Amino acid sequence: MKSQVTNLDNENIEEIELPDNIFALPVRPDLLHRVVRWQLAKRRSGNHKTRTVSEISGTTAKPWNQKGSGRARAGSTRSTQFRGGAVAHGPRPRKHTFALPKKVRRLALKTALSSKISEGKLVIIDKISVDEFSTSGISLKFKKLGWNSVLIIDSGDLDNKFFRSVRNIPNVDIMVQQGTNVYDILRKETLVLTKAAVEALKLRLS
Repeated sequence: MKSQVTNLDNENIEEIELPDNIFALPVRPDLLHRVVRWQLAKRRSGNHKTRTVSEISGTTAKPWNQKGSGRARAGSTRSTQFRGGAVAHGPRPRKHTFALPKKVRRLALKTALSSKISEGKLVIIDKISVDEFSTSGISLKFKKLGWNSVLIIDSGDLDNKFFRSVRNIPNVDIMVQQGTNVYDILRKETLVLTKAAVEALKLRLS
């Protein structure tokens, strides 16, 4: 599969060959769903917690006599039925992560890249660099290119002037190739890869 390489001025530079086993796979929503759930589960801190009866401060005295009051039996004011008491079967600290085979994660990343090509939302540019800091200038270029929600991926060190120019633009994310993941690809409308990032992804996913 061939794809056009452009620049930030939307000028065609050259053509690049994209391997079919990475960029032309059938889209599998079930696979993408599994990996997105796995990624989001890893982000959860798992520190949610409610207190049990033994963890609540308060008297240990029986609130009223067992018999004769006409009320239901009660052994502690820290029980779940009283205000300020314990929570029954509440959440406890735990890990939300679960195992997912590396082959599944790799295939899902290829599928996410393929889905962007099938939607016509994958753009390959020669490089991302600017001569001077200009958030307004970069924002104007993005508007002309139709990049309203975009993820830009480069290989190696990011150009500092370009990074500082785009970091305050809404709905624009930029990362190095090593951080490429399914969730960030899918959450943005347009995926932009530099030519160097494409070569790095070929080596990573081949």
